Amino acid sequence: MLSKHRCPVWMLGGFCLVAGLATAADSPSQTAPPAQNAPPAAAADWVPPIYEIHRAGGKITIDGKLDEPAWFAAPACGPFQFTWYKQGKQEQSVAKLLWDDEYLYVGHVCEDAHIAARHTEHDGPIPEDDCFEVIFAPSPEQPEVYFNVEWNVVGGYVDNFRPDGPTKPRAKVWDVEGLKFGGTFVGTLNDDSDEDTSWTCEVAIPLKNFAKYMPHTPPRPGSHWNLNLNRHGGPTNMQYSQWSRADTPTPSFHTPHRFGKVIFSAKSSPFSTPR
Repeated sequence: MLSKHRCPVWMLGGFCLVAGLATAADSPSQTAPPAQNAPPAAAADWVPPIYEIHRAGGKITIDGKLDEPAWFAAPACGPFQFTWYKQGKQEQSVAKLLWDDEYLYVGHVCEDAHIAARHTEHDGPIPEDDCFEVIFAPSPEQPEVYFNVEWNVVGGYVDNFRPDGPTKPRAKVWDVEGLKFGGTFVGTLNDDSDEDTSWTCEVAIPLKNFAKYMPHTPPRPGSHWNLNLNRHGGPTNMQYSQWSRADTPTPSFHTPHRFGKVIFSAKSSPFSTPR
């Protein structure tokens, strides 16, 4: 589902945020990131960010609005890092994750003055648009066996599986089943004659797609995945940003040794009563 949705916003440091995704920079559920435009950190200096995924305390309607209380109360992952920054405005992203017995939920707002989104097909050239990606290894015992799903605001997406790590070919055939998607934006699409504000996506990814590689399905509270969140800019002001900083000299999101850590919590959002 896609709509040009103008919902309540807060202005925070010049960043227009959809209600429910206010930055939680001081949340205990995240670790402090390094400077946003610092060079890639050496292995000895790098500490993976950690995020606690709260359970969804009610039904999540996938419409790209992020207006459920569960989204409102969930902590944000923290500022994205511009690992390979050279020039131009660093347009930030605010992201949150939720889970339940069936889905991993990804919600994000991306600041963007010139939103590009032309491709609506599955496995099309989505990186030509402004796009967002979740990439993860569902078994800590197999950190280089990982999946990624990447989308734009109009619902085009690509999905991949790397059964043998980033240096080996991806799986010949792998499609995520049962993906649910909703997108909204404030501004216009594919028109650089004006300035836009932001685009927002809400995605539900069925956990059953990864059951073969998960120690337990659904995850047990306290278990974790290695995971990263990445953003690839469109043709205008193309920036690369990510939650957990990679260590390559040129842009590459396929760095499972540099993924962050997400812990599946027994706490529910909006109310943190343990299940």
